[in-house]
Parts: sequence; structure tokens; C-alpha cells
Amino acid sequence: MALLALVSVLWAPTVGADPLRAGSSPGTVVASSELPAELWLRGTGSAYRMTYLTTDRHGITPCTGMLFVPPGAPPAGGWPVIAWAHGTVGDSDADAPSVTGVDKESADYVSSWLQLGYAVAATDYVGLGTPGVPPYLDGKVAGRSVVDSVRAAREIDADLSATWMAVGLSQGGQAAVFAAHTATTYAPELDYRGAVANGVPSNIEMVANWSGPLFPPQGLAGLTVYISYLIAGVRDAYPQLDIDSYLTPVGKQFVDAAPEVPFRQFAAMTRNVSVAQMLARALDVPALQDALREYLEVPVAGYDRPLLLVQGITDASVPIPLTEKLVSEMQSAGTDLDYRVYSGGHFGSMYQAGPDQAAFIAALIR
Repeated sequence: MALLALVSVLWAPTVGADPLRAGSSPGTVVASSELPAELWLRGTGSAYRMTYLTTDRHGITPCTGMLFVPPGAPPAGGWPVIAWAHGTVGDSDADAPSVTGVDKESADYVSSWLQLGYAVAATDYVGLGTPGVPPYLDGKVAGRSVVDSVRAAREIDADLSATWMAVGLSQGGQAAVFAAHTATTYAPELDYRGAVANGVPSNIEMVANWSGPLFPPQGLAGLTVYISYLIAGVRDAYPQLDIDSYLTPVGKQFVDAAPEVPFRQFAAMTRNVSVAQMLARALDVPALQDALREYLEVPVAGYDRPLLLVQGITDASVPIPLTEKLVSEMQSAGTDLDYRVYSGGHFGSMYQAGPDQAAFIAALIR
């Protein structure tokens, strides 16, 4: 991407420049440097940028992120780790949190974990700050990015415990759920205890079945932005499906621009353009629907540690009916699930749930 050269200059790598020559194991650190002080959260004692290896659809690949460590001496056994999975902040390298810092809407929430005595490993996700198209909402890839951020964080700071929990919001809520699904098998050397997921996008593959030129003009907040990011990721993952043939000229323009244009500029580009105006024909083709299910579908079973899902009643980005369907299916499948609903919206419900989440996490490591 155009900004990659600038971003790489900021890294000040401490090991070899070719990440794949530094080792082939997921979680291996290939570059690290001190995080600039202006990006530190309240409650930070030390902080780092990191580039580490993870696994995407094509194999081992670099990923970037941050590590925040509380001040003072660690507790016996080391600082337990919260693996923070951020919500949608954009799709371009310029939007990577390790370049811009934790988004201002989430910063106080993430800071609260530091102040409670947890180190925080914060992935950017694959493609956000590294070459390639970000696989937006590809939960399997994002989940592994989350797990491998913990491996990398412990390589950078020896005072971190092997005990860790996944916590995320929105796109990151989905990533936290997928991390929870794979944690003990993908990284058995770590001591994974459980996950907290706020505002988890789910059942999008169902909505996609109705998408096309007749899609309702009014939708979820920011829907055209999110759909552009999603289609860009799906097009990259399934080149054989000729995704461009489903797009209007303006739709192709948005999908091409999604991984290149910073979030605020992209949001302005897509304002007042509906999803229907992006689509030249319906997406109800069996091969495409199969691909969307494989890419998007949230597992309802197979979790071996406690999972807390949080939903806001007034969430305009992740509507509660979709979450209620996911929860019902998880409960029917026998998943050990704690589901809590709060009155707030997308971010507000996360903050409202903060004390309950802190108690949930504390019980996991007690």
C-alpha cells in the first residue's frame, strides 16, 4: 500500500527486516520498538510497537500491534494478559492502531484493564499496517491475530504471565469469539481462561442472501463503509468468484479504494451512497453464498472456556435481533455462555458492562 513505506520507517525494527526469515512460528516477534509516549494509555508503565508472525489464509504472514504493560513490579507469576481486539477503525495502513493509537472511543475502556493490573496486547489484524488487503470480518484470521499477539507480547516482556483472556468490541468482538474458539488448540502452551465480546457482528451471511440492487436504502450505521471493506476482503479471499461482476462502477470504485483510503476520507466518499447502488446484481448465487458462510459464520459450539457476550439494546451498528439469534443457537449447542444486555449503544454498552466484565475476568484467574 502507498503508506507502507512511511509506516515501516516508524517501526525502528530490532531484528531482521524480512519477517519470514526471522522464524516460521506464529507469534514470533520480527520487530519491536518503544511506542511513542503520545500513544500511551493512562496506566501505562511501558509500551511497545511490535511486528509478529501470524497465520492467514495463505500461511505465515506478518502482523502489527501494540503492547501496554502496567507500571511497577509484576505480581507473582507475571502480569496476566488481556488481548484487546479493536472495533472497525478503517481498512488502510494509515488507520492501524499501532500508528494512530487506540481509538478515542475505546481508549478509556482499554486503559481500565491496565489500571486493574493487566498487560494489554493489542493486534492491528492482518493487512492493517502490513502488505495486502485486510480480510475484514474473516474471523478465523482475526482470531489467530489475537492469539499470536499474546505470544509476541510475552516474547517482548518476560514479566508477562501465560494466563490470558480475549476482549473485543464489534469487529473485535467477533475476533475475540474466534480467538476463544481456537485458543487452546492453536496455542496450547498458553493458559487461556476465557473471553469477553461486545457488540459481536453475526448472521451477516444471512443478510447477504438478500443483498442486491433492491437492498433497502436505509440500513445499519456506516453500512456502506462496512460492506465495502467486507467485499474487498471476500474478493481477495475468493478471486475465482469474479466479485467485480456483482458490482456497479461506483461499487467497484469503493471496493478498490477500501484498503487504500483512510477511514475519515473513505466515510466521506461513501456518504449518501447506499449498498443497493454498489450492487449490479443479487448476491444469492450458491457458490458466493457458500463462500460468505465460510468467511463470516460465527461458530456456535466448540468453546472450551467461559464466554461473555455483551449487547446494547440501542446498538445501531450491531442490532440486537441478530445477536439474540446467535445467543439462542449457542445456548442450544451447549456453549458455556454468559449473555448480558445493557441499555446503551455500540460503545455505551461496553462501558456500562465494564464492572461486570472486570468481575467476570477476575473470576477466571482467581
